[in-house]
Amino acid sequence: MSTLRVTAEPLTVHEHPNADSLELAQVGLYRAVVGKGVYNSGDYAVYIPEQAVLPEELIAELGLTGRLAGKAADRVRAVRLRGELSQGVVCRPAALADVDLVAAHAAGTDFAELLGITKWVPSVPTTMSGDVEPAPELMPWIDIENLKRFPDIFAEGEEVVVTEKIHGTAGLFSYFADSGRVQVSSKGIGAQKLALQEDDRNLYWRAVRAYGLPDVAAKIAERLGADRVGIFGEVYGAGVQDLRYGADAGRDRPGYAVFDVSAEIDGQLHWLDAAAVLEGALPLVPELFRGPFELAKVLELAEGTETVSGQGLHLREGVVIRPLVERHSPQLGGRAIAKVVSGAYLTRKNGTEYE
Repeated sequence: MSTLRVTAEPLTVHEHPNADSLELAQVGLYRAVVGKGVYNSGDYAVYIPEQAVLPEELIAELGLTGRLAGKAADRVRAVRLRGELSQGVVCRPAALADVDLVAAHAAGTDFAELLGITKWVPSVPTTMSGDVEPAPELMPWIDIENLKRFPDIFAEGEEVVVTEKIHGTAGLFSYFADSGRVQVSSKGIGAQKLALQEDDRNLYWRAVRAYGLPDVAAKIAERLGADRVGIFGEVYGAGVQDLRYGADAGRDRPGYAVFDVSAEIDGQLHWLDAAAVLEGALPLVPELFRGPFELAKVLELAEGTETVSGQGLHLREGVVIRPLVERHSPQLGGRAIAKVVSGAYLTRKNGTEYE
């Protein structure tokens, strides 16, 4: 998931092609359906992104009672309104009536706490949870921001790699060269600096054993002279999420594909080319494109059918984009890496979002 931030943003307003009373307010590359005439291009408004959970009072104020997602009808999610994809909510809450939104945008002010908006945290099935232990040295993973929110991360023509985003659950694996010790966690649990205690029933531990991650990590550490190695992969298949890719996570060998590798060498964290460093030792997420960045090309690649199974069994979740040469992004204040999620995925019925 992306980081939740509720910010003031400049709008570009477009006609809605299928509704005379509606328009499309664009923030970055996101578009949200709004009432006709409410905003003009160049106006500033508050943008509430997908996966935000709104308090009841704000929902009522914005006229969204009964229109949001979740059991409590309080979560923002992508929808199609008269055929157009609407992502997020564009508004001017009464609580911010006296706020200079232009200045707030320049300052990067986050209004989430003030408005009582929180980030939706999906429930976790028992096979993905378990007893935990402190893991302060766990190799860290990061939230990947959406390219539609930060469209200037990559310059046109910059050499990039685009890989398929798999709808599974992210497994975090850390190897410590001095002792041979390993730690296993999930994205959600790992964010709390916790690791899962070894358990035959746990999905992540079963994947680690089935694919021999400790041996692979040990060889990487020896080859690079690394003190710690992190392997980050998507565990997938029936029993994990609604998209199954022809795999069965209930078996001893669930679906698994690596999307990132890191190593700590002489006290410095390095993000590595997974394909190069693994040398075929582990399955990788499918690479869809390698070459000069073109926004239209990336947006096109985010749609379509999955390639993980090799059979095109269902829709594609989206793509992840990173530069061919790892670099820092001033827009993100960290790694230059982003995702684009397909519209079909966002608006599918009965989807699951376990983390």
